Amino acid sequence: MTVRPVVITGEPVLHRVAAPVTAFDDELRGLVEDMYETMDAAHGVGLAAPQIGVGLRVFTYDMSNDDGVPARGVVVNPVVTTSAVPVTHPDPHDDAEGCLSVPGESFPLKRPLVARVSGFDAAGERLDFTATGWFARCMQHEFDHLNGTLYVDRLDGRWSKKARKAVKANGWGTPGLTWMPGVDPDPFGHDDLDDLDDHDHHEHVG
Repeated sequence: MTVRPVVITGEPVLHRVAAPVTAFDDELRGLVEDMYETMDAAHGVGLAAPQIGVGLRVFTYDMSNDDGVPARGVVVNPVVTTSAVPVTHPDPHDDAEGCLSVPGESFPLKRPLVARVSGFDAAGERLDFTATGWFARCMQHEFDHLNGTLYVDRLDGRWSKKARKAVKANGWGTPGLTWMPGVDPDPFGHDDLDDLDDHDHHEHVG
């Protein structure tokens, strides 16, 4: 297992649709193991393959939930469908979302409260479950990555403007930028998992 660099917004693989997995083989299992290792080192609760430069439709997650779903898993070739988006404005605290590929930043985004997820595990066994609450947010966030969409692309109004300014201020938006989990300082300020409360842990999804 190897921790891999996380690519930052502006890397082309993050902004295009990922390819379906066609072989459930040792190469896929090795990729999934590296994704788990990288996600853990980054203190994230989710990670999509494009975030480590691999344009395949795979994401991992590590999030407790109230939906009877194992707290840690992988979904290959996922399909995610959702309930309607709540019409209220996003709350700057309760709806704060972050992303390992937009490191250190956080902006509020309203998402549907229920997500139906289907796909396969790393062995090719069928998966089908419903996610709610923050777990549903995580599923949507990671699925977006596989379609070339970052959460900052979904922000509206002033939050979208703030995100664009943050990307520019950090010098992102061009290819070749990465950060190394477990080596570079944690961009969200959580170098010790013991310092995380539930909301902070949820905040930087993947």
